[in-house]
Amino acid sequence: MAKNTKKILPLAAMENLLKTKANAPRVSNDAKEALRDILEEIGEKIGEKAVKLANHSGRKTVKAIDIKLASKD
Repeated sequence: MAKNTKKILPLAAMENLLKTKANAPRVSNDAKEALRDILEEIGEKIGEKAVKLANHSGRKTVKAIDIKLASKD
């Protein structure tokens, strides 16, 4: 299956996360892009597992519990 290469998360959000939550005084563009790539990859894996859990439960709607369970693996 071909991966979608379009980026979803904005770089500004990555900078905000690193500055406000990790207390980084400055953040390079390379760091923002690397964090975005990693978070999108992790999010995609969790999302795929969550969809499987919802389907297994006979639902089309992915719920918060599906995300929480999928993230524990």
